[in-house]
Amino acid sequence: MFIRAYLRASTDEQDANRAKDQLRAFAVERGLSVAAWYVENESGAKLARPELFRLLGDAQPADVLLVEQVDRLSRLTSADWEKLKAELTARRVRVVALDLPTSWMMATSNADEFTGRMFEAINGMLLDMLAAVARKDYDDRRRRQAQGQAKAMAEGRYKGRPEDTERNAGIASMLTAGQSWSFIQDMTGCSRATVAKIAKRIAAPAAP
Repeated sequence: MFIRAYLRASTDEQDANRAKDQLRAFAVERGLSVAAWYVENESGAKLARPELFRLLGDAQPADVLLVEQVDRLSRLTSADWEKLKAELTARRVRVVALDLPTSWMMATSNADEFTGRMFEAINGMLLDMLAAVARKDYDDRRRRQAQGQAKAMAEGRYKGRPEDTERNAGIASMLTAGQSWSFIQDMTGCSRATVAKIAKRIAAPAAP
């Protein structure tokens, strides 16, 4: 059994590694260690997440997928959550979330068969509930955001999210100097998609 920790943040501006120490401490308290870390900046409402599916591809039966909160794993629609659960079940991966105490015993394998099956059933039910709550929170925030933007547009105040021009200028300078994309990501904390966007901007011919 391996502990595979999954860390996710929704945007480049958020630190996906924020909970790393907390997850490591959880494992150490149980005499375990995290065998691999999978970190990405992707929306939890999106099923196609490269690092999540790399984790699932690496996992062996009985491995643990460790997350800080269930919403780090899923803000998915009901249909997509069922698809992800099917993947987890097929690969026999056990989900352990710090905000779901009933899942904690899944990180150890010393329970008898009856107790293990009972906790697995309870844990599955609560996972479904927390995944539904996470999706509702996502939908509520999107609705409030859309309402706020609509009001601001009606009042002539909405200008969209401002670009981080200072950071992007630094990325452009490093690209021009021939620095690797991985180096730039390490230095700036941005995503590969952001580096790609700036690289494309640099490569585009200037308007006449």
